[in-house]
Amino acid sequence: MVEELVAAGVTLASAGVVYVAAAARVVKQYERGVVFRLGKLRSQVRGPGFTMIVPGVDKLRKVNMQIVTMPVPAQEGITRDNVTVRVDAVVYFKVTSPAEAVVRVEDYRFAVSQMAQTSLRSIIGKSELDDLLSNREKLNQGLELMIDSPAVEWGVTIDRVDIKDVSLPETMKRSMARQAEADRERRARVINADAELQASKKLAEAAHQMADAPAALQLRLLQTVMAVAAEKNSTLVLPIPVELLRFLEKGAQVPGEVGGAQRTPSVESRAESRAVQEELPPLEPRLDLDPEGSISRQE
Repeated sequence: MVEELVAAGVTLASAGVVYVAAAARVVKQYERGVVFRLGKLRSQVRGPGFTMIVPGVDKLRKVNMQIVTMPVPAQEGITRDNVTVRVDAVVYFKVTSPAEAVVRVEDYRFAVSQMAQTSLRSIIGKSELDDLLSNREKLNQGLELMIDSPAVEWGVTIDRVDIKDVSLPETMKRSMARQAEADRERRARVINADAELQASKKLAEAAHQMADAPAALQLRLLQTVMAVAAEKNSTLVLPIPVELLRFLEKGAQVPGEVGGAQRTPSVESRAESRAVQEELPPLEPRLDLDPEGSISRQE
């Protein structure tokens, strides 16, 4: 009798252990458990930790509540200004309602991926190339709204959407490079023209200063000669300035003699004597007969 009771107790204990092993479930901290009893959804969602279900009757499905990072495959499309581009993005989303994520959609990950691809192609068709390259924040917000609208019904919330890269054709890249080069060339010419204008104004001011003081021009000429002569790689031809000739002319007009030397007639005195000679009438030749019978010409 005792042996039968012991055997029955052992059997019941073994059955209890088997039942507990079959019914015991462990839900992790970042998961939630959705229970279906005979195919019907239970309203209570199992939290993290140890939980029990009815073996053979209940079915527990775990749903990850972490933020999921999903890359969106590159989508090729034509922008509003008729440029073919390839754009890829990344979507960050998480499940906010485990029951709806399991019941309302077959595979919420696949659904979010397909919706992201469709929305990305739609954004490409509605945007221009400049917006895709420089105004990505606005496009990211629009893309997030387009994906989040149907995802809310699936118990999924879109946390963030970012456009990663925009691939352009090689011809378009070369065209943009030429455009940037032309723009920089235009800016360089404008800066150069502005510099020439400022330099011309300064040169005009310097010319007025030199006109008031002629000696400044001679000093500038000597400075230029010194700068050129310092290189020692060229032949320098120095013209005689007009001011030097005037100085010599003034020195030649000094009256009197210095040291017993006779004063050299100046250029003006020689010109006056030449004018007097031109005013005198020309002398006619005269023939005289000398006593010896020879003929000589006198003027």
